Amino acid sequence: MEPNSDAGERIARIAGHLNPPNLTMNEHGSSSLTSFHCRAKGGSPGFKVAVLGAAGGIGQPLSMLMKINPLVSVLHLYDVVNTPGVTSDISHMDTSAVVRGFLGQNQLEDALTGMDLVIIPAGVPRKPGMTRDDLFNINAGIVKTLCEAIAKRCPKAIVNLISNPVNSTVPIAAEVFKRAGTYDPKRLLGVTMLDVVRANTFVAEVMGLDPRDVDVPVVGGHAGVTILPLLSQVKPPSSFTTKEIEYLTDRIQNGGTEVVEAKAGAGSATLSMAYAAVKFADACLRALKGEAGIIQCAYVDSRVTELPFFASKVRLGRDGVEEFLPLGPLSDYERASLEKAKKELATSVEKGISFIRK
Repeated sequence: MEPNSDAGERIARIAGHLNPPNLTMNEHGSSSLTSFHCRAKGGSPGFKVAVLGAAGGIGQPLSMLMKINPLVSVLHLYDVVNTPGVTSDISHMDTSAVVRGFLGQNQLEDALTGMDLVIIPAGVPRKPGMTRDDLFNINAGIVKTLCEAIAKRCPKAIVNLISNPVNSTVPIAAEVFKRAGTYDPKRLLGVTMLDVVRANTFVAEVMGLDPRDVDVPVVGGHAGVTILPLLSQVKPPSSFTTKEIEYLTDRIQNGGTEVVEAKAGAGSATLSMAYAAVKFADACLRALKGEAGIIQCAYVDSRVTELPFFASKVRLGRDGVEEFLPLGPLSDYERASLEKAKKELATSVEKGISFIRK
């Protein structure tokens, strides 16, 4: 038998993962967590990741999948409700990442201290009959608040923004960071991976292939007609009939609506979004680690078109976006669709920028 003191120390250390002893409250009602204290004794080597909106429909499965990722050493879970339960639940998983929960506005900055990657699924979900723009007034304010805290506590972090409407929330985040003097366009990425995941799946069904063997570039934005799958550039190379192109494009553009209607008021695309977000986050972490040749589609501050923000293939590196890949040759159908996408996307971008500048 080991001495009781040793057993007590182990128990205290485990309890400290859920309720870090260094979270002492200061006179302003926030804690004094420092980046030095973020890595737990015995934690695996890796990166510190925060999920903002961790108790939501996307946040819970996303957080669970990030707990599995071997590149994550510390996982901070933040939300305005229910974080203690989610944290307790996920912390029981026998993987090496240390999980800590943060609840409410006064713990937001503590959740962000010293983070390498911040993933933001926070916000209200779509319901039947709602468009992404219907979410704007609520989610725009949420994103603004979260990004203000990021600018204070982890301005060098890579930010993966999921909160809809992404076409507008990414410009909002950029304006917040500009005001704070911390904006680095390479480190702010709107997550459009779900469009790519859907495109790979739906195209694979038509081609009779495993979706894992299919790669469909999806450019433009992350809503309706702004989502443009480049079916002429599918790998492995394939040709589609006009009817197939129209069917696939429409289904990819309206995949979110398909799920919202199928759930009949019970939610939106949460599980597939969590999967896509984790797939993209893993790519960002591998790039941070130094792995070369990581190319993904993302909605970013871009010069690929005349628009200030645009989703296209980018090469990721230690500092975020390292290279913008050209759109490549487009079919007549894609060129016409791109013009429609740009017109709507320009309105969404301006809406986000105006929200901060007004």
